[in-house]
Amino acid sequence: MGNCCERAGNFFGPQKNTNVRVSLPAVCFVWQIAMIILFGVFIRYDDESDVRLWIQHKLDHNITSDIENDFYFRYPSFQDVHVMIFVGFGFLMTFLKRYSFGGVGFNFLIAAFGLQWALLMQGWFHSLDLTTGKISIGVESLINADFCCAGSLIAFGALLGKVSPVQLLVVTLFGVTLFAVEEYIILSLLHCRDAGGSMVIHAFGGYYGLAISWVLYRPNLHLSKRLNGSVYHSDVFAMIGTLFLWMFWPSFNSAITDHGDGQHRAAINTYLALASSVLTTVAISSMSQKKGKLDMVHIQNATLAGGVAMGTAAEFMITPYGSLIVGFCTGIISTFGYLFVTPFLERVLKLQDTCGVHNLHAVPGMLGGFIVTQTHMLNIVFDFTGSFANRSVGTQGGFQAAGTCVSIAFGLVGGAIVGFILRFPIWGDPADDNCYDDEVYWEVPEDEETLPPVLEYNNHMIHKHQDISESNFSVEQS
Repeated sequence: MGNCCERAGNFFGPQKNTNVRVSLPAVCFVWQIAMIILFGVFIRYDDESDVRLWIQHKLDHNITSDIENDFYFRYPSFQDVHVMIFVGFGFLMTFLKRYSFGGVGFNFLIAAFGLQWALLMQGWFHSLDLTTGKISIGVESLINADFCCAGSLIAFGALLGKVSPVQLLVVTLFGVTLFAVEEYIILSLLHCRDAGGSMVIHAFGGYYGLAISWVLYRPNLHLSKRLNGSVYHSDVFAMIGTLFLWMFWPSFNSAITDHGDGQHRAAINTYLALASSVLTTVAISSMSQKKGKLDMVHIQNATLAGGVAMGTAAEFMITPYGSLIVGFCTGIISTFGYLFVTPFLERVLKLQDTCGVHNLHAVPGMLGGFIVTQTHMLNIVFDFTGSFANRSVGTQGGFQAAGTCVSIAFGLVGGAIVGFILRFPIWGDPADDNCYDDEVYWEVPEDEETLPPVLEYNNHMIHKHQDISESNFSVEQS
């Protein structure tokens, strides 16, 4: 398979011109103008955000207080999800020693464009009024648009440092489109439950990015090996992203669930699964090293696997100890993935996965999609009403599995197609010896000159390889 990608690369030719002075502004201006036009044609406020419609809505539903507006129920969750998308994902991408600008900056670009396109795509599939031809949006639409962006941001993790900003906008354009279609099939046609997006977000986004990365295989990527790693401060910044994601993941999984016990239960289950995955991640990471030291890559990523796997089952009656079991297992699986699966995929399948999205998103998302809880309350949780009233719990489990397969198929097939589109040498992507470097697309300030300190104290400035045994305190002689 790797040879196939190499031959494709030779066919499409070298990609070494990284000057995006024309292509990047052109794409940004044209696509933003297109968004303005499309929003003007299709997008309108919904009943709870339009002043006239809200007044009528209150009269029709006998509402006496503005506090009953859905904004006050949903906005706290929206705020948490929004922080996850822009701060959590953004800073998690800053672990590379010379690609922090690209990690957080391109994350910003992807999300800003993606949320606009997502409001349109999801609106056309879910809330288009066929009589008026308009799409009504409210605070829940904003949450769903952020969810849609998450799929493309996950794919970005597999491509980090190896593609141009123009390519990332193309990845987002097709990623949001594919997401909207597979989401409609899974949630509306198959009537699956996936409140936290294990299937529609994580499994799809993970395999979408992996498929693109496989097609864009770089045979000489080892020439940039010196930059494909972290330094102390870059790992600290990435850990900030981890902590934001970890803290707000209960909001992510419960944001669009029904008000009441389902939303309450989703937050509890996710909270417990996340906590459990931290301990098993630390355990496996320590066991994998001869002296029991921890690997920051595992702590930054595998500790979040419990939240990913709990996405589908978050609102189910899975029980608190069941949530702990999910986190326990996925923490182990994800850490083992970073230890053994990622090197195997790169060596055998020629799959270059910069952030290890296979271990954090693709596999835990797939496993989460297959979690089906057999309890007497599932008929309520699954909302077996209307045309789905005759479904049994067992039948629904089959549809849940089918939905997971749909998300994986959309990710793999769609990613392969998009990857071949990105193979054309017109996108300004870097050469194999110029990856993982901010200087390709960013104005990078020069590093500050290191000045010798006047005073050195051994508790602040430790020399790891110091051979002398006397005190480190010294005074510089003038």
